[in-house]
Amino acid sequence: MTIDLNIIWFLLIGVLLIGYAILDGFDLGVGALHLFARKDDERRLLMNSIGPVWDGNEVWLVTAGGALFAAFPHAYATSFSGFYLAFVLVLFMLIFRAVAIEMRGKEAWRWWRTLWDWAFGVSSIGASVLFGVAVGNMIVGIPVGRDMEYAGRFMDLLRPYPLVVGVFNLSIFTMHGSIYLYLKTEGELQRRVRGWIRVTVPFFIAMYVLTTILTLALIPSMLGNFTRFPFMWGLVALNVLAIANIPRAVHFGRPIEAFISSACAIAALITLFGFGIFPNLIRSSLGPAFNLTIYNAASSHYTLTVMLVIAAIGLPFVLAYTVSIYWIFRGKVKLDKFSY
Repeated sequence: MTIDLNIIWFLLIGVLLIGYAILDGFDLGVGALHLFARKDDERRLLMNSIGPVWDGNEVWLVTAGGALFAAFPHAYATSFSGFYLAFVLVLFMLIFRAVAIEMRGKEAWRWWRTLWDWAFGVSSIGASVLFGVAVGNMIVGIPVGRDMEYAGRFMDLLRPYPLVVGVFNLSIFTMHGSIYLYLKTEGELQRRVRGWIRVTVPFFIAMYVLTTILTLALIPSMLGNFTRFPFMWGLVALNVLAIANIPRAVHFGRPIEAFISSACAIAALITLFGFGIFPNLIRSSLGPAFNLTIYNAASSHYTLTVMLVIAAIGLPFVLAYTVSIYWIFRGKVKLDKFSY
């Protein structure tokens, strides 16, 4: 039996992106909700809820980018040339988030903290939307020719459908972030967070329905693999059940169950996206002959083999670090002299 390393690497990158979306997704969601906190102590609590874990969560994005570069260098080069300005903007927003977390508590001046509050909130919202815009362009396709070069402008990426997907991604992260805060807070702040959930969940469901309708109407080819992989219909059903369980779990005061359901919904959505575009990595709007697939954009068989061994050695360390840091900082967030 021959092992298809191209498919294995496609699945591995998908797993890394799922890990990033679940973990850093609530970070970005907390940032987007940060400005809705009323008091300085509440905003400090929100920052401290992600303070010990946000940098470790972003390791998953770096690892996914490294895996894409090693396994599918042509797709990596095309995406970074096509989305270069967008990726630079995302990078600046992630930097501003990190700086805001570290700098906000350095001075007690009100204007100082307000400045970094806005930097934290706006950069979190912007990064969330731009991540979704990139996904939307991967679904609808970008102008890529035979030379595997992007033949468009930055503004061409900001078409209506990718922007809708960008807002959809923001809705996912704000819902996920509010559920995480429900898990980590207590008292009056937790009661207010439950009110946020009553807004973010309907916002997500509305965007989910809208994005699904637009996808089926504008890009019917996303259903092409449902015949080839019929189990995807079961995944759709599980996704709907996970989403439906979120308000139920919140109603009965089960924050862990709500968070797991939210994470499962994110994992299902990314999996459906992956199977929808498979075996493509980047779709060309100039014609399917110019699509970058897991075969014509891949490294050599030897490179894929060596990198798979390295991944098998390194990935357990990433998992161990992630599990240990969440175990160490489990429980409700508190303010003390070491807090932000």
